[in-house]
Amino acid sequence: MSASVAPLCKKQPNALESIGIAVPNKHEINATNAASQQTLGSIRVLLDGIIDYAGLFPPSQLSMQEAVINYATYRGSTFSWMLGRFVVQAARLDEFIDAAGDLVPRDGENRWQLAVTAGEDINETIKIIRDFNRANSQGAVADVLEVKANTISKIENTVALLPDEITAYFEVATGEALADLVTTLSIKGQRAKLRTGGVTPDAFPSSKQIIRFVRTCMAANVPFKATAGLHHPIRCFKPLTYAANAPRGTMHGFLNLLMMAGFARESYRVSYLEELMEEEFEEAFNFTELGVDWRDGHSLTTAQLGWLRQKGMQSFGSCSFDEPIADLESMGLL
Repeated sequence: MSASVAPLCKKQPNALESIGIAVPNKHEINATNAASQQTLGSIRVLLDGIIDYAGLFPPSQLSMQEAVINYATYRGSTFSWMLGRFVVQAARLDEFIDAAGDLVPRDGENRWQLAVTAGEDINETIKIIRDFNRANSQGAVADVLEVKANTISKIENTVALLPDEITAYFEVATGEALADLVTTLSIKGQRAKLRTGGVTPDAFPSSKQIIRFVRTCMAANVPFKATAGLHHPIRCFKPLTYAANAPRGTMHGFLNLLMMAGFARESYRVSYLEELMEEEFEEAFNFTELGVDWRDGHSLTTAQLGWLRQKGMQSFGSCSFDEPIADLESMGLL
């Protein structure tokens, strides 16, 4: 899914104009700022920096050049405040910096932040990241590492190698070992990652599995992120890829997930949390400046949403930035 071309900031006019991205004038920038300020405070708190852009990954699976241009465009868009890190494989970091070229700043300010997915050899992955950061410190920084870890030893061995400047998220399965793995993350001061979908129906965990993951992380004070399958705010039944004959399936909503995590923090019963995860009516959520109501009887304040983002769900990875924005606009939330 390539992005529609949108105006960017004036920091690299020559580089941006050379690839066909228009540079905004002062009046356009002021209009963009005014539009973003109209968003409810509760929405801004809940969704600030929430989407890590993973355009390189399925189902979009864009080329590096396309993904980099998209990310540059999003950074200069009205909704740049919702944009998190650029997600890239460790083995493609050199390809990334070649494609980014003059799009990344050269003065050390407003650097691009990268979330790097680890390769099989964690020692080699960390070496690649450290070399990349030394060579490109003025324009981009790889400060997040995402690692698959389904054993305690994998977590412990990785933590032993982690430089202080890198925050790691460990993707753990939701099986019988979940509690032990999350406990280890808590002891080691690390973060968790949950896979919430994929390109086939069987790649999506059940609502109960997601709730168990979130409640386990909350109980252990382990911040977490999610990835895959969260293109839409509200739970829905849609094609799982962009192919003409794509399989269809039920996709979890990122607002459902965020709200469920918030209510889990307030010790709501599992039955309520399951209903929330499976809520399919956008009208059930009412956002105001002071917070959000669900079904007129359950509320989270803006302060509680802030805690959720600070201590609970940090972000979610999505190969599309456009789809979440379009859906939120259609709901009247942006």
